[in-house]
Amino acid sequence: MESFFFNTGDRRYKSTTIYKTDDEHITRVDISNGIVFFDILLKRNNRKSFNIKNLDRMVVITVVKDGSFKVVNNLDKSVIVSKKDETNIYCSSRQNFTLTIEPSNNTEIFVLFIADFFLKRYLSMERNEPIDFLYQKIQDNICVELIDTKPLDALSIHIVDKIVKTRLQQKMYSIVCEHNVIEFMIHRFSLLDMVDESIDEDELQIALKARKHLLHNFVSPPTIPVLAHICATNETKLKRSFKKVFNTTIGGYIRKLRLEKANLLLKDRMLCIGEVAKEVGYSHQGYFCKLFFKAYGIYPKDLK
Repeated sequence: MESFFFNTGDRRYKSTTIYKTDDEHITRVDISNGIVFFDILLKRNNRKSFNIKNLDRMVVITVVKDGSFKVVNNLDKSVIVSKKDETNIYCSSRQNFTLTIEPSNNTEIFVLFIADFFLKRYLSMERNEPIDFLYQKIQDNICVELIDTKPLDALSIHIVDKIVKTRLQQKMYSIVCEHNVIEFMIHRFSLLDMVDESIDEDELQIALKARKHLLHNFVSPPTIPVLAHICATNETKLKRSFKKVFNTTIGGYIRKLRLEKANLLLKDRMLCIGEVAKEVGYSHQGYFCKLFFKAYGIYPKDLK
């Protein structure tokens, strides 16, 4: 059985039509060795299944714009369902699994497969780095495991659209596509909330308690003294513990949560950018746009 990834031969970019009608398609695209994606657009779908014959260790990122699908673990027959408006990360290591697209009037799904030897290029040797965490995860003997689920955001839709349409580029479409895939990986992996669990237990619990409170109050967050009181500690220890565990300041984490929420709200074409800014706690639209660009490299108006 050949590797899932070594199918491009002498070409750096290979597009294979698996299924096609006038308004439907399932396309597999191999980008060099180590990256494969499926672009799936179906109408009036009954049910379609793909058996992934997997000799490799891989990370799989899925984006479900419409419809749904399930992944069947062929070792224990457990089922993981991915629904509309979700983006998920799976890990698999040298085990076959089955991907089944569920019946739907409209199905639009993007599935990205990334080989471990591709991830290996970017290891930092820091266990709290997302790529290192995922790489180590697929060294275990697992069929398929759901690692993370997030709501589908505007930036993910934008980048996936660039990946799928890369072939329309007149020149260098192979390297452009790989660049867009890496951009998507950076964005999606950055949404993983990595926690350094080697930290002292007391500091870890303080930081986790602070994060739990901020997750529900980031639009109007408490002051540092109030947050320290909530966490039953002093301001100095709170700030020190939070920075050690999450590798960012409390202010930086609040900003991250606000911009992630804004990225979700930008999917709603009924909301203007000023309304999105106010919804996440910024009264000045220009300042919000500046922060958004600094975090994501694109202005909110370009996602609208």
